[in-house]
Amino acid sequence: MNLLRFCFTRESLLSVFNEKKYLQRLGITDDIHVDITSLYKLHNAQLFTIPFENFDVMLNGLIDLNPEIVFNKLVNNFRGGYCFELNSLLLSAMQSFGFDARALLARVHVAGVTTGRGHQVSLVMIGSEQWLVDVGFGSNSPRAPLKLIYDEEIHCDKQIFRFIADSQFGTMLQLWLDDEWSNLYSFDFEHVCIGDIEYGNHYTSTSKGSIFTQAYVAALHTENGVITLLQNQIKIKDNNAETIVQFDTDEEMKALAKNYLNIHF
Repeated sequence: MNLLRFCFTRESLLSVFNEKKYLQRLGITDDIHVDITSLYKLHNAQLFTIPFENFDVMLNGLIDLNPEIVFNKLVNNFRGGYCFELNSLLLSAMQSFGFDARALLARVHVAGVTTGRGHQVSLVMIGSEQWLVDVGFGSNSPRAPLKLIYDEEIHCDKQIFRFIADSQFGTMLQLWLDDEWSNLYSFDFEHVCIGDIEYGNHYTSTSKGSIFTQAYVAALHTENGVITLLQNQIKIKDNNAETIVQFDTDEEMKALAKNYLNIHF
């Protein structure tokens, strides 16, 4: 099986993607249609069910993006993953259900130093409208698909985003944070091939310069907030309340990750 075949026919895609198991994992019982309602449904159900986490990066090194391995890990084995896994799974789902969707690669700007194209997202066309779909940006993942319109505030549950045109980096996604616009990541609309994904995934999951090789990190969005794991603590944000749970050992971390983040080892 080659990695991330973006040009699947529906028949070949279904040979590695099981719609029934995927919907059961997400708790969706309704039929999926190629419309914005179902796009929201898929996005939100995966974001609130399958956690963002880098545990396999810390424990095993390079992440294998073979679609069968990603599906088995995130769906059958009740694990999470990071952007290349989470967004490739959702991309497979969208393509399987008939959406016009493809992968894009983004440069992350959060730390103030621009990265390479190390973040995978999806671009979805519904009629003449373009939508950005991203369930793999940790605690700042958009809580719904974002309609690609420029220089307008996009209110997304408790978040406010906007897209701006950037002369150097193409399109920049910003988040209103601490009373100012913060750059999250930038992207362009060039074709993304298997090799591009492999390069980004290899660096992100193996390089000493990658944030994901430095410490365990995880996040799971909830109806009223988000649960995050970083360093030696789990932080539960629920509306305006915040609870912190400390841990000291890997065994404690795994037990708490299962309890709070639904990550099964």
